[in-house]
Amino acid sequence: MVQLQSLPSSDIIYPESDGKPMADNTKQFRWIVIIKQNLDQLYANDPNVFVAGDLFWYPVEGRNTIVQAPDVMIALGRPKGDRPSYKQWQEDGIPPQVVFEILSPCNSQTDMEKKLLFYDRYGVEEYYIYDPDRNQLKGWFRREMGLDVIEEINGWVSPRLGIRYELSGEELEIYRPDGIPFLSYQEVSEQLEQERQRADNAQQKLAEMETLLQQYRDRFGDLPSQ
Repeated sequence: MVQLQSLPSSDIIYPESDGKPMADNTKQFRWIVIIKQNLDQLYANDPNVFVAGDLFWYPVEGRNTIVQAPDVMIALGRPKGDRPSYKQWQEDGIPPQVVFEILSPCNSQTDMEKKLLFYDRYGVEEYYIYDPDRNQLKGWFRREMGLDVIEEINGWVSPRLGIRYELSGEELEIYRPDGIPFLSYQEVSEQLEQERQRADNAQQKLAEMETLLQQYRDRFGDLPSQ
């Protein structure tokens, strides 16, 4: 009988990609980017918060078939920086506390049930699934017995992140702890352009006032001092 020998953990290859695209359509991609970039901005000044999109997460050393790639995940207590994948044993054993999945027509019920089991088993504290086609949000929060469904998700505030979810409009609205809404890249660009326009207008107005004042001085001389 031939005895199979297991490879040393240092020789095990942990793939960084499965060859599949990050998103199946533009709507799914847009929401992945919105959530990821806004979380980046929210924690921009905290060096110990790691945010990633579509990154392979390996929770068990030596088991390269135990893996998921959440659309967005956030690991509080882990430093920022590039990684080929998130190997939990190299991250002080800390799993991502919050994960997001954005549904597309390609996602089957079985696939999502497997993801829920994975996130429950390996320590996720909050799990959110958003379906942009139906504007439906589902969430689970870790309690004593594991991940438990959030019965009333509209108006729910994430215990870990402090962000609030609202489903009153045509699309999901997410608000930062300070009440500022999550914005798309286009919306941020438009706001910046508006601020630049206001600044340019203010600068132009100041230049006009200075010209008018100089014209007054040229005609009447300096005003007498009090």
